[in-house]
Amino acid sequence: MKVAIWSDFVCPFCYIGKRRFEAALNQFSQKDKVEITFKSFELDPNSITNPNSRIDEIISAKYGISLEEAKASNDKIIQQAKTVGLNYDFDNLIPANTFKAHRLSHYAKTHGIMKEMTERLMKAYFVESLNIDDAETLSKLAGEVGLSSKDVLTLLQGDKYKDEVREDEKEASDLGITGVPFFVFNDKYAVSGAQPTDAFLEVLNKIWTEEKSLQNLSYQEPGNNSNDSSDGPKCENGVCEL
Repeated sequence: MKVAIWSDFVCPFCYIGKRRFEAALNQFSQKDKVEITFKSFELDPNSITNPNSRIDEIISAKYGISLEEAKASNDKIIQQAKTVGLNYDFDNLIPANTFKAHRLSHYAKTHGIMKEMTERLMKAYFVESLNIDDAETLSKLAGEVGLSSKDVLTLLQGDKYKDEVREDEKEASDLGITGVPFFVFNDKYAVSGAQPTDAFLEVLNKIWTEEKSLQNLSYQEPGNNSNDSSDGPKCENGVCEL
């Protein structure tokens, strides 16, 4: 079974959804036969990295809500993250443009460690409050997962793997994907949002059974999730949207 996951490194529900999907996969009897590929999706390609900005203030200004309302919304996301073992640090988070990080992930893919690089980048952003638009930081993170820090630094000084990022984004556009995380199974069945672990497990089992018996599976509509709004572009119902 092939699973393509569109996500962005600054999407809080992408990390939460990743954890829930991983939990489901660990319970799936055929998990060794599942091939996962991460796909690039930029929630805000025009975003400007500013280490001095605060996410609560950005949300307040973007959606015309009070600072208190923005913080309350982000606090709810922090609590959701804790339920899957993630300790988000929104107080020190550095809002960042993710294009360099996506290019790095495609470079990691050529070395067979895209999954490890994706995990490291999400942890760096949400848990460690690192600047994932900074080339020096990215090169160090790459070194931690087995890539050459020197080679990555050289890579990021150019524009290599730019086309691979754009191809993923075009594919997302062609599929009508406007929010992430977005999961596509065997190029046919889709699940949108950070669904509960049980929902992911149900999808895995259903697709495996019905594909094996050559039966058709209807489009998998996203479940009715109760997540709240979050940072950056609009994030609610377990999905961050453009």
